[in-house]
Amino acid sequence: MTTARDLAIVALAETPDHPVEQGELSLALAGAEVFDLIEAKALIVDGDRILPSAQAPTGDRLLDEAAAALVRQEPYESVEDWLWRRGRGLSSGYVDELEREGLTTRPRGLRNPLRGGRTEPVDSADRRRAEERWAAGEPVLAALA
Repeated sequence: MTTARDLAIVALAETPDHPVEQGELSLALAGAEVFDLIEAKALIVDGDRILPSAQAPTGDRLLDEAAAALVRQEPYESVEDWLWRRGRGLSSGYVDELEREGLTTRPRGLRNPLRGGRTEPVDSADRRRAEERWAAGEPVLAALA
């Protein structure tokens, strides 16, 4: 699991009285991807610029997609520009990916079974790991959340 995936799970697990705005979540997920790509040695942050590094696959489809989206020509992209560009609609990409992997579910409405409710994480090892990081106050996850 990546920080971005853990952040998506934690955000989906939030209670309805603390809703997460999709735009804010998308930007936070893009920020989490920056940290994950630094850890994977796929990029380097130099001042306010993102410099691509090795393009080795990370094993995570969305993170590999993020690495492939890095601008690979000078003057390179600023962190802010990349966050806005990459973050556009990113929360729905993570929700779709988690659902595709069986890590979330959409509860069916009682009156109309075709009308699903809010996506929720299922009880899984991935959810428990994300919640453990959150409960432990893991600095990067806590700052992004």
